[in-house]
Amino acid sequence: MSKTAIITGASKGIGKAAAYKLAENGFIPVINYHTHKAEAEKIACETGGVAICADVSDSTAVNNMIKETIKKTGRIDVLVNNAGISVSGLFMYITPEQEELVWKINVQGTFNCTRSVMPFMINEKSGKIINISSMWGQTGASCEVHYSASKAAIIGFTKALAKELGPSGINVNCIAPGVILTDMNNSYSKETMEALKNETPLERLGKPEDIAEAISFLASEKSSFITGQILGVNGGFII
Repeated sequence: MSKTAIITGASKGIGKAAAYKLAENGFIPVINYHTHKAEAEKIACETGGVAICADVSDSTAVNNMIKETIKKTGRIDVLVNNAGISVSGLFMYITPEQEELVWKINVQGTFNCTRSVMPFMINEKSGKIINISSMWGQTGASCEVHYSASKAAIIGFTKALAKELGPSGINVNCIAPGVILTDMNNSYSKETMEALKNETPLERLGKPEDIAEAISFLASEKSSFITGQILGVNGGFII
């Protein structure tokens, strides 16, 4: 029986690349989306996966997504907590509404999805939980205080949960991407992106496929003795 991998926020960017890569590796990808239905269904069609709409910040919607996944595929082997948003600007000018939304999606969304898959994984005594943080969660970024704080929370969550779920045979790891060419960076000017590239020792910006390769490794049996780790995929930007 094919293994199943749920990828949140999988209609574009890193999540989309991960869905294709995991499908290539024999997984049935569950393409979670919130608003981009057409894109998600196209990916599901091309990968042999399943597209399921759910707002990860809504625990009821997440629980329904997990139930639908088990109903359609019979199992959950991997959870990739990828869904996330960013907000840029000086800390004092970010509104409480923006602040709340970043936390609800980036942190509470990760909590909701993880909590919902845990009973199945614990029962099976196996599973891989892969959280997507950011290099800014490791070092912090000026004018991205809320995003940095939310991604730092994911790192702490990963380390603590790995200790808790290790006895149940579940691996919990985290990827901290560097600057990746996705829609999240569309607000930055060409000059800013060029400067970020020049700050990267490998002298290029990352592609979603670079992160997908790391996800593929952590989802595989090759990483069976790795848990609680933060894998930096950043071209050397943070060392």
